[in-house]
Amino acid sequence: MSARDKDVEVYARQGLGGSIGRQPPYGLLLVDFVQGFADPAQLGGGNIPQAIEASVALLAAARSQGWPVAHSRIVYADDASDHNVFSEKIPGMRVLHEDAAASQFVPQLAPRAGELVVRKTAPSAFFGTQLAPWLTARGVRTLLVAGCTTSGCVRASVVDAMSWGFRPVVVEDCVGDRAIGPHEANLFDMRSKYADVAPWKSVAASIGIAS
Repeated sequence: MSARDKDVEVYARQGLGGSIGRQPPYGLLLVDFVQGFADPAQLGGGNIPQAIEASVALLAAARSQGWPVAHSRIVYADDASDHNVFSEKIPGMRVLHEDAAASQFVPQLAPRAGELVVRKTAPSAFFGTQLAPWLTARGVRTLLVAGCTTSGCVRASVVDAMSWGFRPVVVEDCVGDRAIGPHEANLFDMRSKYADVAPWKSVAASIGIAS
């Protein structure tokens, strides 16, 4: 038995990894799909470009279904007045100002009128923002999550989504990380403890919409 199979067996024996199910109404959260994370020379790399491209169909489907859609981006003040421990840990993010090119959404996933744009200075799209009440006001029970990075802001947002009482579904082919090891490890951990994890075609089939 491989080490991974042993891990799966231990988790299953302890009751981890079960499905939380999918209950309408649905919503979609796109985490930090901005130019800086799309650029391997800046904050990106790994399989983030593939996650961006896969998310185009996901976003189109969410819009066609009339789901609430939220987009998050990291935005620090131009004068550095809101720099924090997160930006101390990752100094490269300090360039993510309101008008900086690196902080702009990738064009193929740009928000439309009526979609929420969450500006944040911490990993989670829920921390210190209006995301949770915005979703609650629109009746969302199951929240599909795409974005980057899997091991960072996606994971933090998924844990908080569950903590707020939403049912997170991580769309596996629509999340990416600058390194594949952390990406896979965090998919395993989220699937085990916090969310359902499945590729978009599987998720779409399970809720009865075309992918």
